[in-house]
Amino acid sequence: MINVVLVDDQALFRAGIRMLVSSQPDMTVVGEAGDGQEALAVVARTRPDVVLMDIRMPVMDGLTATAEILARPEPPRVVMLTTFDLDEAAARAIRQGASGFLLKDADPEFLLAAIRTVESGSSVIAASATRDLFAHFTPETKPVPASYADLTEREREIFALAARGLSNSEIATREFLSEATVKTHISRILTKLALRDRVQLVVFAFEHGLA
Repeated sequence: MINVVLVDDQALFRAGIRMLVSSQPDMTVVGEAGDGQEALAVVARTRPDVVLMDIRMPVMDGLTATAEILARPEPPRVVMLTTFDLDEAAARAIRQGASGFLLKDADPEFLLAAIRTVESGSSVIAASATRDLFAHFTPETKPVPASYADLTEREREIFALAARGLSNSEIATREFLSEATVKTHISRILTKLALRDRVQLVVFAFEHGLA
């Protein structure tokens, strides 16, 4: 069972999402909050798998709350909710460790699929969309960390393709590899660079001028 916490200052919006999530046999809403401060207490009490977090709220905004939640031991996956397609605040949240962002008017089936995807350890943003987001909001280039030198030549090739938004299947076709082999390469790259998922890989590439 996937335990979900909803954080949004609009009670009607929360009610709609709660009904949608609760209609699924593999999901349940274990808590709700109307602002970031309340969210901290609810998350601590319920220990959810996934938090759907609104960005703009009174008392404490979603960015501040997300940073505090992700700083805790064994934090849940956090997905930002926004009304804007290219949202600088969403970009900042992902840099802080959020697992991606969803538009509030997303298709219900996409929202449910996103919750399952995030709970399984992946991101909820197509890599190409993430690339566009960070191409728009990435600040000045940072020095490339020493850990990048630990990548093999093949891993750097896979890294570059993933940073451009190619899926595992697209990389496999392009490089004449099996998808399983590509998945293994991606896993090793993430481990060596201390990154959690492909969203952070794209962020890493843009912030260090490797995209």
